[in-house]
Amino acid sequence: MKSAFLPDRGVVKVAGEDARNFLNGLITTDVDRLKPGLGRFGALLTPQGKIIADFLITEVPAGHGGGFLIDCPKALADTLVTKLKFYKLRAKVTVESLDLGVLAAWDGQLAAQPDLAFADPRNDALGIRILIPEDLKQKLSDLIGAELVDAADYEAHRIALGVPRGGLDFMYSDAFPHETNMDRLAGVDFDKGCYVGQEVVSRMQHRGTARTRSVKVLLDDISPEVGVSVMAGDKPVGTMGSSAQGKGIALVRIDRVADALDASQPLTAGGLALTLAEPDIVRIPSKQPTA
Repeated sequence: MKSAFLPDRGVVKVAGEDARNFLNGLITTDVDRLKPGLGRFGALLTPQGKIIADFLITEVPAGHGGGFLIDCPKALADTLVTKLKFYKLRAKVTVESLDLGVLAAWDGQLAAQPDLAFADPRNDALGIRILIPEDLKQKLSDLIGAELVDAADYEAHRIALGVPRGGLDFMYSDAFPHETNMDRLAGVDFDKGCYVGQEVVSRMQHRGTARTRSVKVLLDDISPEVGVSVMAGDKPVGTMGSSAQGKGIALVRIDRVADALDASQPLTAGGLALTLAEPDIVRIPSKQPTA
């Protein structure tokens, strides 16, 4: 088993007697389905339905003070705190950023079950998330029987699984949940009550109007730079995201890529050849079974 402390992740705590209802009225995942030891994937959206921050969320056991912990991009932790406080009004909740980080563990079974740990709900192969201070990363890795490796190893694992990362594979405040595959990664509960941006997201789901998607791509030895255009012949069809070890993620217009594949046009990014890891994915309807 491997483990890596992820320096780009932060933790925000939401607590108080109204915390569950407060969050449930704001974010894309159904907080009523949360319990200690279980994680959910979700996001806070703009009223226009675009992602302000995506995150993993878990409930804190009563013995640890209760409330909810949000595993989010560290660079957005303060923004998330500010946004949540904006919606607080008279709700009996507290919102704060904690001095905790995230230890990811994958490729094996835990030798022990630590506190504040939960399975990554986006993909079973992503393993376990453990919320800890950074100075405990070696101790916790030893406890669970994992080899502590560099965060770059986890990044390569994430990329190989095709799970997008905000700031690299899409830009915050510029992407809809469907475009980053949140609907396919159990990040949107379509049957829950209203939340910020819900009307736009539901409309995209029911009308199947998501034309842009994150897709896995296969590369030669050299990786294109993040942000360069993906081209089909001489026409732009998307943007390159993160890559490692011959695999990558690109944000593409699926209709244009499907047309290029039908016409046997090569795909390139920064002049480098790439192919879709799953060519049929660009022909799958946007409307998917709800999570």
